[in-house]
Amino acid sequence: MTTHTSHPDIVKRLKRAEGHLKSIIVMLEEGRGCLDIAQQLQAVESAVGNAKKTLVHDHIDHCLEHAVRDGTQSADDTIREFKEITKYL
Repeated sequence: MTTHTSHPDIVKRLKRAEGHLKSIIVMLEEGRGCLDIAQQLQAVESAVGNAKKTLVHDHIDHCLEHAVRDGTQSADDTIREFKEITKYL
């Protein structure tokens, strides 16, 4: 497994989202208002989406770029992988 400089930041974001998600479960169990819950769900969704976007961009910028420069992967394989990962954006 390859670790990139962005991974610690992504882990931090996801742990924060995890904490928010746990608090949302408590809010639901306590019968809190739907508006409050919806706002918290939106925050979690945004945090996860931003983490995913950061990961995908990092992969393109580093893994795919290095594969082409170092010649460790054919152009066709790199293009295929690029198409594959960008569908997650």
